[in-house]
Amino acid sequence: MSPAVFSHGDLRLYLLSLLAEAPQHGYGIIQSLTDRTGGTYTPSAGTIYPRLAKLEEEGLVTKTVDGRTTIYAITDAGRAELAAREGDLAGIEAGITDSVRLIASEVRQSVQDAMKSLRADLAAAEKGDRSAAKSRPRSATDDSRLVSREEMHRADAIINAFRARVRTDLRTHIAKGGTLPSSVVTDLESALDTAARGVTVALNTIRS
Repeated sequence: MSPAVFSHGDLRLYLLSLLAEAPQHGYGIIQSLTDRTGGTYTPSAGTIYPRLAKLEEEGLVTKTVDGRTTIYAITDAGRAELAAREGDLAGIEAGITDSVRLIASEVRQSVQDAMKSLRADLAAAEKGDRSAAKSRPRSATDDSRLVSREEMHRADAIINAFRARVRTDLRTHIAKGGTLPSSVVTDLESALDTAARGVTVALNTIRS
């Protein structure tokens, strides 16, 4: 299971720190949290707005409505609490950094594991097709087209299985509250590029 970015009660204090920088609307707060956590945590509106309402009840934030937009701002009481808990906030910042690193590492490892499995599938496909080629009688018209179609179907199956594994891993990660850091997306692009080259090499080897 992915580590939680915020421990119980920490998000409340962190919201105050964000509003201490500048008044924001709800979506802006959600975006700020996403940016500060490197994209590994994007809270839902159902997570943020009840906490903002609670902070308002406690007199720590105020809200003003401008058309269809509600802007939240920290009060003097909110700033006083933030100052009194400066050490706690520093600990939260350090914890966020550690959690983000762990989550990013977890997703990256998932991609790497999927790549290892893909390479194993390619190797097995190559071995199986070589054996089949040796036992297949060749005719004057021989099945070069049929063989190519078989290779393509097998390659498609391997790629689809790889895609399904990665998609499942990423959806599981996101369902636990995370999103994808740009570094992981870059790793995934690189992995898929490597996979494409691997398929080409495997098919050329089989044909030879």
